[in-house]
Amino acid sequence: MRKPAALLLALAIAAVSFGTANAQEPDLIFRKSTVFKLLTPDHKLATYGIDDPEVEGVACHYTVPEKGGIGGMFNMVEEVSDISLACRQIGPVVFKKKFEQGDEVFRQRRSLIFKKMRIVRGCDAKRNVLVYLVYSDKIIEGSPKNSTSTVPIMPWGDQPAPRCGDWLDD
Repeated sequence: MRKPAALLLALAIAAVSFGTANAQEPDLIFRKSTVFKLLTPDHKLATYGIDDPEVEGVACHYTVPEKGGIGGMFNMVEEVSDISLACRQIGPVVFKKKFEQGDEVFRQRRSLIFKKMRIVRGCDAKRNVLVYLVYSDKIIEGSPKNSTSTVPIMPWGDQPAPRCGDWLDD
């Protein structure tokens, strides 16, 4: 009787994990194979683009490894934590609402249940720069692997540059 209960608990956790996906789906820019697999999908590097949902005029691109093989084919593997990140100003910066240091911009599942990749945002008010950090975490043990990208907020056309410090929630 304990095994069915444990299985139901694992399925419930998996259902919650699948349900925590962001409202924003990343745009796949391209994939590049890194390891050939004869009868199953290759290992790949995939590059995606996202827009900051709370700051118009900022886009981020990140590259993640995607495992192939049988486990990758059925999405049953834990992906590694090697993630690179680059964010840029692509238009006039407009803040939609106040934010806190370290607010989550994007989250994506990196294993069946326990591992997530997160992109968070901060503000270097002294330099008027948005700072983005990507990292992966795990319920039991996270990873220190990370990548940081900065976006200096610049005037765009005739619009002055807003100050990110004015939008920090105290």
